[in-house]
Amino acid sequence: MAISEDRPEQAALVFEQHIQRLCHQEIPERGTGTEVAYDLISNELLLDGSARLNLATFVTTWMPKRAELLMAETADKNMIDKDEYPQTAEIERRCVNIIGHLWHAPGEGDVTGTSTTGSSEAAMLGGMAMKWRWRERMRAAGRPTDRPNLVTGANVQVCWEKFCRYWDVEPRLAPMEGDRFHLGPEQAVALCDENTIGVVAVLGSTFDGSYEPVAEICAALDELAAGGGPDVPVHVDGASGGFVAPFLQPQLEWDFRLPRVQSINASGHKYGLVYPGVGWAIWRDSEALPRDLVFDVNYLGGSMPTFALNFSRPGSEVIAQYFMFVALGAGGYRSVQQGSSRVAQHLAHEIAAMGPYRLITDGSELPVFAFTLAPEVKNYTVFDVSARLREEGWLVPAYTFPENRQDLAVLRIVCRAGMSHDMADLFLDGLRKQTRWLDSLDAPLPQAPPESAAAFKH
Repeated sequence: MAISEDRPEQAALVFEQHIQRLCHQEIPERGTGTEVAYDLISNELLLDGSARLNLATFVTTWMPKRAELLMAETADKNMIDKDEYPQTAEIERRCVNIIGHLWHAPGEGDVTGTSTTGSSEAAMLGGMAMKWRWRERMRAAGRPTDRPNLVTGANVQVCWEKFCRYWDVEPRLAPMEGDRFHLGPEQAVALCDENTIGVVAVLGSTFDGSYEPVAEICAALDELAAGGGPDVPVHVDGASGGFVAPFLQPQLEWDFRLPRVQSINASGHKYGLVYPGVGWAIWRDSEALPRDLVFDVNYLGGSMPTFALNFSRPGSEVIAQYFMFVALGAGGYRSVQQGSSRVAQHLAHEIAAMGPYRLITDGSELPVFAFTLAPEVKNYTVFDVSARLREEGWLVPAYTFPENRQDLAVLRIVCRAGMSHDMADLFLDGLRKQTRWLDSLDAPLPQAPPESAAAFKH
């Protein structure tokens, strides 16, 4: 049922009916029409926080208007229909090659890789390839294949826990110790055995923004293999750092320059500067991706190889990724990431100077840093700081670290494209104001139940 704009009483009646019933539990018998539906839903979405003020998310919240236009124009293209949309498929191939060469993939010709819905799907594809290759080695040696394990730090993103549970792999998590908040070479080697399918090294921990020492981990595993131990491959979870390190730390060796690195995942919708959701899975070469994982599909008149977990998905995000590569170039990406890094380090410096806060990291690796309260602060917690900032519109997560360092509760700030120095200074003004109020308390604030502190997911 269409609703005319010159019938406001009809629109008001429909609004009243649908505010009560619209899609809360069932689809209504009669629709509102497009104009009213738009108004109704857009009004409801005003209750969401502002994406630009969300300092919790790694996900891109700003793109150029032309990119938004191009995404809208291509949202109807199904990425899997490569026979019907051959140019979209060609753009995906170009992106895979661009990213593979950015990460120093060896050899000539096309890079082995694929687009995905995000780095979580890409990580699972990397994990599956490691498990399949391990299983082939074990079968060839006449050994059992029923107890695979995967070595990571306790700081890994939850997608790796999902991978281990979904694909029946034992997770071996190196715990945090003291001021070491991620996986180190000694811990990686100590957890490896003949059933280890691989080691995951994280280029940009979601807990504090720090890089794991990928080259040192690879060197330690090289020594392990040379000494007669298992020959364990490395997968780099570059969900955030994969689009940062090549521009901010180009001399850092973390990618395919290290022979032990067999695969890398990254999020195009994080520091790849694209709206969600797009990710990338890249392998060193075709040998690193078992042929058993690739399906040849006869679909809509064409035969095509596919090795993603999803099937139908929009091509617009892949097209947007290529748009950003073309529009910005390497120099543009370098400038954007340097700007985010400068803002992060500016914020970290000013927050450290405020008095009650202590830095865990300073934003010099990823444009991300974490900070905690000084031991002498007794009347409020990082969760109180987070709640007070939310009143001003700023979304800054507070959370505790994993097992072994659950005593450490922090706030974390993620700086992305669109977070300018002016916005950073506005944030600092708000933080100073709220900190003064909290410092004026003459008794501790009442605390929320403990389970609320564990609600934040990385």
